[in-house]
Amino acid sequence: MLRFLKFLSGLLLLPLCVAVTCATVDVLSNAQGKGSAFSIEAACLAAGFFIWLLCWFFLPQPARVYILGHELTHALWAMLFGGRAKDLRVSAKGGSVRVTKSNALITLAPYFFPFYTIVLILIRLLAGLLLDPVPWPAVWLFLVGFTWSFHFTFTLQSLMVRQPDILEHGRLFSYALIYLLNVLGIGLWIVCTTSATPMDFTQTLAAHTGDAYRAVWACLLAAWRWRS
Repeated sequence: MLRFLKFLSGLLLLPLCVAVTCATVDVLSNAQGKGSAFSIEAACLAAGFFIWLLCWFFLPQPARVYILGHELTHALWAMLFGGRAKDLRVSAKGGSVRVTKSNALITLAPYFFPFYTIVLILIRLLAGLLLDPVPWPAVWLFLVGFTWSFHFTFTLQSLMVRQPDILEHGRLFSYALIYLLNVLGIGLWIVCTTSATPMDFTQTLAAHTGDAYRAVWACLLAAWRWRS
């Protein structure tokens, strides 16, 4: 029964995945129309992203670094939900960590939570408390793009093979949730580096969400009437 409910939840998330994709594209297009999409902030972020892609294709992949971040993400999210983590093990072939609490977010967090990017942002915020202004703002943005690209490439590679984390909650639900939260992350970067505001993104997302679910409802009604 639980598997069926998660499958149903995955189906219900699909229109929201379409909505958040359309909203992200619209917000970026509007920012480009205002001539602000390619700000220095966006350029630094994009530079970091593409430099990591070059590293990914032409240098040895630091699998152990990714696996460490993957397992620490499980541990962090377990603690956020009131659990505990112990027995962290990491090798070049895989890793594990024992947690006392588990749910879909804890299990799937490594696929949508860019661990090293968040660590970097926290360091930047700490530096802001000690230094005014924080030096090298372009470098910080470059590193954010670099670490997020690291997360993006390893996540794609991980999802191309059989993952117990994915199977635990069902492929449809897991993939829909991972996609949704990663695209929301892209929307956040757009808001942070262009003239687009959180309100712009929220309003656009709300409009597309309403359109997506209304379209699904209309299709279901049409199918019901046709069957009747």
